[in-house]
Amino acid sequence: MFVALVIALVAVRWAAQLWLERLNGRNVRAHSGAVPEVFKGSIDPPTYRKSIDYTLAKGRLSQVEPSYDAAVLLIVLFSGLLPWGMRLFTRRLGGSAAAMAAFLFAAGIVLALPSLPFDWYHQFRLEARFGFNTTTQRTWWLDRVKGLLLALVLGFPLLWLILKLVEWMGPWWWLWAWGALLGFQLLMALLAPALILPLFNKFTPLPEGSLRQRLLALAERTGFHARRVQVMDGSKRSRHSNAFFTGFGKLRKIVLFDTLIQQLAEPELEAVLAHEIGHSKKKHVLKMLIASAVGSLAAFYVLALLAGQSWFYRSFGFEPGSIVPALLLFALLSGMVTFWFSPVLHWWSRRYEYEADAFAAEVTRGAEALIGALRKLDEKNLSNLTPHPLYSGFYYSHPTLLEREQSLRAGPNTSS
Repeated sequence: MFVALVIALVAVRWAAQLWLERLNGRNVRAHSGAVPEVFKGSIDPPTYRKSIDYTLAKGRLSQVEPSYDAAVLLIVLFSGLLPWGMRLFTRRLGGSAAAMAAFLFAAGIVLALPSLPFDWYHQFRLEARFGFNTTTQRTWWLDRVKGLLLALVLGFPLLWLILKLVEWMGPWWWLWAWGALLGFQLLMALLAPALILPLFNKFTPLPEGSLRQRLLALAERTGFHARRVQVMDGSKRSRHSNAFFTGFGKLRKIVLFDTLIQQLAEPELEAVLAHEIGHSKKKHVLKMLIASAVGSLAAFYVLALLAGQSWFYRSFGFEPGSIVPALLLFALLSGMVTFWFSPVLHWWSRRYEYEADAFAAEVTRGAEALIGALRKLDEKNLSNLTPHPLYSGFYYSHPTLLEREQSLRAGPNTSS
């Protein structure tokens, strides 16, 4: 019965993903004629046509990938590959926490391999076709090697600790494991800006000049105390652009993609940074960290319940007695459930975006600079200007350009 339920969950999510992609594709094609009246003046017809082609090309890839992923998942779950791999590790390395952590790590690597062809195609075919890719094969593969080594250095000890907590803490292991994961995430949030991000990108101080003075003045008058403003070489990999702040307290710093500086005027850059500061001042980051912690606590509790059920193990060819299969299976199956919560999470995220937009409009004395920045960024990134509402509900953590403009022009406390 449980096997049938799992297959049904995989099939229903797969069908929903395909349906949403086709629904969005039809909606985009329906607006593929002239530039919609509301966007005239912010995007020219050739660029609008290119944005439609880009959206449809991504949609075609997104119709193939879910079918591939669903097939791989079902094969992995019911072929006996996972129990065979665990028996192999146990025979060779024993059943210690270190050996089982090695099994989980190795399983994670093997399970990530099937997605590599799609990642490569997206970067070197789809993104290159529309002029976004600027990375080289060497850089792309080196990024993956670095990511693997970081996972080994950071992830393996965490897996080992969680498995030891199962041994040490008895029935309450899941609560201690949650605490360990939460501590690890907070530590990474502190260390990543200084130790991890520089492994992938080069950060240089924003040169002296009017832009730096403008941004530091904005930080000062909003009470956002950052040690420095830095420029990241995002153009090393893509022509897409972004801005963010990272770190906490005295370690906080403002980061601008070099592509963003090339694309926006100084008042627009100030508005974008004000939006990011708005997230901090409204405590969005803290609230989302708390929500994430609550969600992971619930996940560990459910995992502990499943780990005590022999039918859960035997459904996938494992013998009860070890927490390891439950950890692996839970990681593989959780997406079947969390997919259906994405509209709620994205609705919450979009509310925060509206609040940050309103904050930016207030501290920059008007909405026009931010609206201009959003229009330019959507144009430069060939964003989908006419997504289907249901599709955006499942996949968009940010409101669409039109929704953000309407909210900004209407003033504060009018968006929902």
